[in-house]
Amino acid sequence: MRVLMYGWEFPPIQSGGLGVACQGIVEGLISHQHAVYLVLPKTSSAMQMYGDNFKVLSASESGGAIEIGNIPTGLYSPYASNDVSYQKYLQKILKEEPNAIYGKNMMEEVYRYAAKAAVHAKHVPHDVIHSHDWLTAEAGVQAKKISGQPLVMHVHATEFDRSGENPNQAVYDLEKRGMEHADHVIAVSQRTKEMLMKHYGIDDWKIDVVHNAVQPNVSTYQKSHHINPTDKIVLFLGRMTMQKGPDYFLQMAKKVLDHMKRVKFVMAGDGDMMEQVINMAIGLGIEKHVLFSGFLKGDEIARTYAQADLYVLPSVSEPFGITPLEAIRQGTPVLISKQSGISEVIKNALRVDFWDVDEMANKVIAALEYPALHQTLREHSTKELEKMSWQKQAGEITKVYEKILTQ
Repeated sequence: MRVLMYGWEFPPIQSGGLGVACQGIVEGLISHQHAVYLVLPKTSSAMQMYGDNFKVLSASESGGAIEIGNIPTGLYSPYASNDVSYQKYLQKILKEEPNAIYGKNMMEEVYRYAAKAAVHAKHVPHDVIHSHDWLTAEAGVQAKKISGQPLVMHVHATEFDRSGENPNQAVYDLEKRGMEHADHVIAVSQRTKEMLMKHYGIDDWKIDVVHNAVQPNVSTYQKSHHINPTDKIVLFLGRMTMQKGPDYFLQMAKKVLDHMKRVKFVMAGDGDMMEQVINMAIGLGIEKHVLFSGFLKGDEIARTYAQADLYVLPSVSEPFGITPLEAIRQGTPVLISKQSGISEVIKNALRVDFWDVDEMANKVIAALEYPALHQTLREHSTKELEKMSWQKQAGEITKVYEKILTQ
């Protein structure tokens, strides 16, 4: 089968988990002998790594642009929802790619991408169109109009996950439009499916749940500390945004430190809450025990997981959450919020409501103080992980393709 896929990021050009998931899906589809044509805003020669069945296409090289109606304005970053977020995102990208061309606001970028990227549907032979999240929803809709081929919209996160009960209307409208025009929708968890039905009015029959997975472990890092061998290490790795709950992580850290002193809390990532989180650590008087590593890439991520004694995902609303799988892959047990889709597939993990910092602290202390509990979590979660693969999940995506092609 030939898949025309619209993505916003793909390693090594990425700023969040969407790129990681997109890479896993591509690899899985190729393993099923599908041909994937991936259209991105920006490309890199390092992306061409999977042989003849995979080709990366630049939106700007589609040979034209279609006309799209009124474009909403307002600053917006891919993962957060305020003006400052987009400006910081823009500064970061332009620092890494000085010659990159970006619009005054994220909406302009999304619609400009759609106008150019959709034109590939005229020239690239394909049986199905596959778009990812709000960033490429309009591109998928326009591509369907051009070629008439069926569209699958893959929802990795919703505006309600990112912004709570105060969604950005323009982003919400893009999400809803994409799902309504799609022939089928893939949700990364049952939790996400229920959200799509409740907030977007999408019918049950139109949504299939396909959980994420993780790539096999190719890291050679072993369990070892590079901070202080007598200190335990508790890790937060993710965007510093409201959705990920870094403030709840720090509240928990304070309570753990009231009970045991030889613990370091590593916070890896960046985001619009970064300054607030740093000030919060100072205000709680625990700044000497909290280490901010900034945004990590590649082997830095694997090494950080391997150094940790426990990984904590305190997300307020997490559609799935690949990071716990990455931690387990490095032999690190995990504590996850009950408000995460990952809890649907990983049973051998500590669970807690994101807001219950007392219970979160109690479970962190237990995992650090009781070696038997730590070892049991580690061994059993690793066995669960062995049953998961992108190849298996791509098989489920293939079933969705076959379903819409025979409708």
